Amino acid sequence: MSSSSIFRSEQMTLCQLFLQPDTAYASVAELGELAIVQFRDLNPNVNSFQRKFVNELRRCEEMERKIRFLETEIKKEEIPIVDTKENPDAPKPREIIDLEIIIDKLDHDLKQINTNADALRKNFNELTELKFNLAMTQGFFQQVDSTGHGLFDGLDESINDESNRIVSSGMKLGFVSGVITRDRMNAFERMLWRVCRGNVFLKSAEIPQLIEDPTTGEKLHKIVFVVFFQGEQLKTRVQKICEGFRANIYPCPENVNERRELTMGLMTRLEDLNVVINQTEDHRQRILIETSRLIRLWKIKLLKIKSIYFIMNMFNNDIARKCFIAECWIPNLQLDSVRLALRKGSEISGNVQVTTIINEMATEEKPPTYHKLNKFTQGFQNLVDAYGVASYREINPMSFVLITFPFLFAVMFGDAGHGLIVTLFALWMVLKENQLKDKWRNQEVWTIFFGGRYIILLMGIFSIYTGLMYNDVFSKSMNIFGSAWRVKFDDTILLKADSVTLEANPTPYADAPHYVQMYSGNPYAIGLDPIWQISVNKITFTNSIKMKFAIIIGIIQMSFGVFLSLWNHIYFKHYNAIFLEFLPQIIFLASIFFYLIILIFYKWTHYQASQATDAPSLLIHLINMMLMSYPDKDSKNPLSSLTFYNNQRLIQTVLLIIAVLCIPWLLIGKPIYTLIKKKKKANYSQLANETNASNDIELHEQNKGHQEVDMSEVWVEQGIHTIEYFLGCISHTASYLRLWALSLAHAQLSEVLWHMVLYIGLSIGGVGIGGIVMFVVFMPWSTLTIFILLLMEGLSAFLHALRLHWVEFQSKFYKGEGYPFVPFSFQLILDEENSTEN
Repeated sequence: MSSSSIFRSEQMTLCQLFLQPDTAYASVAELGELAIVQFRDLNPNVNSFQRKFVNELRRCEEMERKIRFLETEIKKEEIPIVDTKENPDAPKPREIIDLEIIIDKLDHDLKQINTNADALRKNFNELTELKFNLAMTQGFFQQVDSTGHGLFDGLDESINDESNRIVSSGMKLGFVSGVITRDRMNAFERMLWRVCRGNVFLKSAEIPQLIEDPTTGEKLHKIVFVVFFQGEQLKTRVQKICEGFRANIYPCPENVNERRELTMGLMTRLEDLNVVINQTEDHRQRILIETSRLIRLWKIKLLKIKSIYFIMNMFNNDIARKCFIAECWIPNLQLDSVRLALRKGSEISGNVQVTTIINEMATEEKPPTYHKLNKFTQGFQNLVDAYGVASYREINPMSFVLITFPFLFAVMFGDAGHGLIVTLFALWMVLKENQLKDKWRNQEVWTIFFGGRYIILLMGIFSIYTGLMYNDVFSKSMNIFGSAWRVKFDDTILLKADSVTLEANPTPYADAPHYVQMYSGNPYAIGLDPIWQISVNKITFTNSIKMKFAIIIGIIQMSFGVFLSLWNHIYFKHYNAIFLEFLPQIIFLASIFFYLIILIFYKWTHYQASQATDAPSLLIHLINMMLMSYPDKDSKNPLSSLTFYNNQRLIQTVLLIIAVLCIPWLLIGKPIYTLIKKKKKANYSQLANETNASNDIELHEQNKGHQEVDMSEVWVEQGIHTIEYFLGCISHTASYLRLWALSLAHAQLSEVLWHMVLYIGLSIGGVGIGGIVMFVVFMPWSTLTIFILLLMEGLSAFLHALRLHWVEFQSKFYKGEGYPFVPFSFQLILDEENSTEN
């Protein structure tokens, strides 16, 4: 990867391809495998259904529909689809016909098998119901003797007189037998009683096994019933009620021998049907298993075929030249690879003599933005592109965000213990990425975390670094190198006061006649001295230094953004912008904010801790500089507000005047330059019209575009830009104080969790009770640490770091007005299809 591709997008060329009809398909297929060409639609006004290859696309869609049907049948049988991880080439046009024949045959065969299997299963279920119907009605009839009395002996007194008369007289009864689902039985019985007015007798028994519903395939509980009645009128009513309740009515002979013969024939038919059904199911399983091995490859081939014809529909069909004309964007460094791919496509088509012609076109159209990325830089580029895709050949902030983003996150998140947990989590995702990339792909939160695994890894590593600088590990400090301070007061001093002051130099104390120096003179090797962990004024000290570091980091990053704009001006040869935009911006920034950094370092190097009350207040001095107000040296004014170096008033006045002059410089510089340039072009056009009157109309039209510059828009735009920049310098500098604020919040929350939760377990003595309490307390402490300090605080720091880059940093040089390079790539299409399926 060249340095230019790191900092800027790849140089692009608009090319025109002349493809022979015989070689177009294979050539586009090779370009799809290469994935470095973005085609343009040359038929934007043509309806999709009126394009040349619409019939081929319909055939592909029909094959896709049939493949979806086959896939549904495979999943219904819970047969795993074999993924061989193969990536077959796009089939040749003649192979498409063979593939279509195979898919059509499988679709037809499977539908026919399903139809036959449904019919056989339905017949089998009906015969099964008939078998149980005959068996149970046989039991009903065995209760009846030759006069018909035995069956009705158990009737209670609720049966009406007409029914009792029929039974007692021994009249011959008719009957209807059938099968009904159990959930409809009660309503069926009530309907019979009401419609027939109690002149029927019903016997029922539940079938001991579940019967499959041929429509839904659901296993149902069913009941065999026999309805006894007298007369054709009641028979008609009973049959209609059975039809209304979807009860299956089966014939049942009255003769015992006939019922026995029917039962024996029925058992033979059931055995034969069971054999046929098993053979049909085995045949269906073999077809589905064989299909499951190939369906993945068929889907890939169909996607490639469909995408090829979709791209070919963008081509212009030149009937006179008998060729297809395509236009596409190609990176300059990949032109040779494209030529080789097109030559290979011609060879595959068998047309070696005529190759595809590539014509590089000159255009003023803005090319797409293409950055060479890998799995490490992709996540950071996504952060930048979320703000806006870089304009063509504009500086890409990704190479700087790669370091500054995790660093600013760590400044706010600085805790070595929390950083270690984040690092281990990210390291697990990085080391196991091949196993994890296909898991939980339908979980959006997991997809976000996994996609940003390298961002999280760097954030964790930088958090460990800043945690060591803060000497903060789960809100505690580590004394690795030994503190530079020693407490040398005796017990009298220590017991007398709640707190004592440690001085770097010997200071006389009334109660300490043997006072000796407590500071070794050698500062702590790395980071903050652990003595500050037990100091009363820890927050006061850390707040002061973190606030100043936040201001320094912010000013340096903003200045770097302004210098990157200089790089853009030089590259695009906007030399006027160097003098009219960059210089006033950087001079204004230096006059006030660089000067503030110098004051911070001056205060650190020229004032000791013993002079803290007399040290200059930088905020007061900055306000005095803006108001040009300098208090006199008298007893009323504190020393912190007085000037503290020679010629301070003169220097600050000069810097303020320079900063004020930068405002009209930036405001009117560019509009005046545009106005002068406009007049020069108008004078040149007038001179050309006088010397060449014959081309008057043509020249007028040619220069008309240059004369349409609206100066009011230029003035308004530059005014907005000026106000935005100068006010932004102040607000953006203050915005960087969020680095201090979130760092303070994270440290205090961590300390609160330690003292209010984990400290309870640590403070109880004894191995038994203390260990049990520690075991109980550790769970809520670790849970709160992960969900509040790592997830919630981490997300907060992430969003604030993102805002600092988008608003405070990138606004100084980054326009983000481009559009992404989207190459024709089989791999991208397959990835999108897989994500859609998941």
